[in-house]
Amino acid sequence: MSKSVRLVLAVLIVAAFPLGALAEDEPGENEHGKITAGSGAAVGGACIGAGLAAIGGGYAIARVGGHCIESMARQPEAAGSMFAPMIVTAAMIEGAMLFAIAVALLAVLKTL
Repeated sequence: MSKSVRLVLAVLIVAAFPLGALAEDEPGENEHGKITAGSGAAVGGACIGAGLAAIGGGYAIARVGGHCIESMARQPEAAGSMFAPMIVTAAMIEGAMLFAIAVALLAVLKTL
């Protein structure tokens, strides 16, 4: 298994951690208005998931850009046909990364 596949699986596992808090029927606060231990774990998991999503997305965009620049350096005449797909791929990666961060932040808002 390549490093990229292991990185994606690790991000998915950690990002799925706060989803357990979304399934709880109990609110995130007790009768005194304080955050309970379960909601604290959910917030921690959501923060870790959002951080890993940002790191993974940045890593992926860096790899796409780096390999595209390397390809352009090897074949300068093909640079025009490589640039647009690179931008589209980077935009799709960024969209997925922002979606993962939004899901993690929604998990935090649900618990608080």
